[in-house]
Amino acid sequence: MNRGVGAAPPGPAAHLHPDLPRARLAALPFHWRWALPLWRLGPRLARSQMGPGVVVREHDDAGVRVRAYRPLQGGSGAALLWLHGGGLIMGAPRMDDARCGAWARDLGLVVVSVAYRLAPEQPFPAALDDAHRAWSWLQGSAGALGVDPARVAIGGASAGGGLAACLAHRLLDEGGAQPAAQLLVYPMLDDRTAARHELDEAGHLVWHNRSNRAGWRAYLGHSPGAPELPAYASAARRADLHGLPPAWIGVGDLDLFRDENRAYAQRLERAGVAVTRWEVAGAPHGFDALAPDVALAAAFAARHHAFLRERLGIADGEV
Repeated sequence: MNRGVGAAPPGPAAHLHPDLPRARLAALPFHWRWALPLWRLGPRLARSQMGPGVVVREHDDAGVRVRAYRPLQGGSGAALLWLHGGGLIMGAPRMDDARCGAWARDLGLVVVSVAYRLAPEQPFPAALDDAHRAWSWLQGSAGALGVDPARVAIGGASAGGGLAACLAHRLLDEGGAQPAAQLLVYPMLDDRTAARHELDEAGHLVWHNRSNRAGWRAYLGHSPGAPELPAYASAARRADLHGLPPAWIGVGDLDLFRDENRAYAQRLERAGVAVTRWEVAGAPHGFDALAPDVALAAAFAARHHAFLRERLGIADGEV
């Protein structure tokens, strides 16, 4: 049987950072078939936390709906194609208004967030195809958006991080325009983690392995951990990682995805890809979204802001 990497982390609740008490209440029920409508409703009804200094416009001419964030002033000429999280079965661009707005305002980025199709109604490769269409639209619209097409990063959180990694694989194989960098925020990279039933009792907060299994099963159309998968279905399954763009991979040490993130980062490094790794002690999955105002989340954001500045050529005083 195919197995994921590493062993189960210690009981997460016992080691939770004191600034993150809400994480104890955030574990999702794994009976997803009846809970899914409720999970999906939240991001769509959430009040925007974007803040001032940013203009938002939705476009539906990309072959997929996208939500574009542009700074009111001080554009840097760089851009980020962003893919939201949600376990491949829920989520919407609006849920990331705060972070996308911060990138636009603080870094002068044009951020294009993709409303990709969700499983189980639209399984693989629907979400990845949507991400690819959005990439092509962004490249083709670069002039109108005031963007240098060579200074475009791709990124995502959780399931979106896994999709971003797979998009980087697909773009590399196609040989066209390449991302300048990939920003992978606690990415969902390896379906084989979901196949490890011993992780079910580990007590992971926010996103546990039963929910993980439900998400992967919905996306793949069958149980995770099969000996073979189609190309680009699960980022960690790719054998050859040479030639991929520089990557930032950040994760909490209580996250279910900790071990698969570590393993993928190490494989990228062995393939000669520049990797910036950041691991947060006492942090579960999605901790920065649960408590965006605590110092732990601010430090995490500062790290990936610095990465984007470096890789997209944005000077410290430029924005």
